[in-house]
Amino acid sequence: MRAVLVLVVACAATTVAAQQRPAPDQTLDRIVAIVGTRPILASQIDEEMVQQQAQGMTLPTDSAGTAMLRRQILDRLVELEIMVQQAERDTSIKVTDQEVLDQVEQTYQNVRKQFSSENDFRDQIRQARFGSVEEWRRWLGDQQRRQLLAQRLIEAQRQKGKLRPIPPTEAQMREFWEQNKDQQPKRPATVAFRQIVVKPVADSAARLNAFQRAESLVVELRHGADFAAAAKRFSHDSASAAQGGELGWFRRGLMVKEFEDVAFRLRPGEISPPVETSFGFHIINVERTQPAEILARHILITPVISEAQLALAKRLADSLHDVRARGSAAVSFDSLAKLYGDPQEAKLAEDVALTDMPPEYQKVISADTTLGLKPVITEGAGTPRAKFVVLEVTARHAAGDLAFDDVKLRIRQSLSDQLAIRHFIDQLRRQIYIAIRL
Repeated sequence: MRAVLVLVVACAATTVAAQQRPAPDQTLDRIVAIVGTRPILASQIDEEMVQQQAQGMTLPTDSAGTAMLRRQILDRLVELEIMVQQAERDTSIKVTDQEVLDQVEQTYQNVRKQFSSENDFRDQIRQARFGSVEEWRRWLGDQQRRQLLAQRLIEAQRQKGKLRPIPPTEAQMREFWEQNKDQQPKRPATVAFRQIVVKPVADSAARLNAFQRAESLVVELRHGADFAAAAKRFSHDSASAAQGGELGWFRRGLMVKEFEDVAFRLRPGEISPPVETSFGFHIINVERTQPAEILARHILITPVISEAQLALAKRLADSLHDVRARGSAAVSFDSLAKLYGDPQEAKLAEDVALTDMPPEYQKVISADTTLGLKPVITEGAGTPRAKFVVLEVTARHAAGDLAFDDVKLRIRQSLSDQLAIRHFIDQLRRQIYIAIRL
């Protein structure tokens, strides 16, 4: 059985079986709980157990362990049903048929591509005891609708300020850690460092050329040229150029100040004059606005960095490195970083995984495992956007098992959210009829 389909359809086998006529030696399905006026069936617990097994969980073999697991699953099913019914009563919570259909189609496509032929796919559907692909899709749709209702109920409570985090106790965090530590990934090798990133700057002639190119584009755009097509052709922002300069919706604080100061003054459809930032010259087109947000595109024209300017930046980085190597007490690292470092680059980093660092950093730090000053790093060598990094490693931590203190903050945040949801569900429990018959 293919793994992806196992996860998606194996958990449904008992539901479909329960809908079929049982064989003489089979036990009829039975009600194990009632929430409001809706029953929860024993077959639904079976579904969950099959799903957990398909995901790699080892099911208990003894009767006491099985009974405990079944009760835990039933409790989760009851809680989901409580939230679904509450969401259905809340007229502000909507899940459209199109949303459900989109999710079902995405799941269908992801599963279907795991099979080389349509016959293999349909055979697997039949093995999961679905009468047809459409029957499977209807089952997926029902599951997706219920999950979306529950999720949106929680989101609505957060937006209304009624789901405030509840700080866990130390004992609760320790208990969570003991229950989950075996599933924690290994802690990667990490380093802490401080850095001065020297960015080459364009000379006055290059800046003037870039400004004039941006100005000429503004004229063309204001005379009706297609903005998206121009962005694809001319923008130097590789992240957005392929999408026609599209930046999406954004609020203040996400872009550099010079960009935002102009963008948030533009009216929909208006083309800005060239706006200079540390990245170059931007042409901004605001498409739509709403309170505190705008939807915009841009074209970035960056000045050419000459070989002479690259050499100047490299010499500056070498000089800063020499100052740090001499250990001069007269000039602090912070003051040098403030004076000469690229303001867009972080000056300090704590516990960064070595594998998450740029290749140039990895090469230098892996070659020399001591603390302290490293040789000047050239990031993006051979490109017009090269930068030069004066780096000092301040701490290293070897790979190994995570300890409680390594994840304590994440546990606190996770449990705070869980406790808030638990408190909300407990309140709902007191407002609805629940009968357990397990």
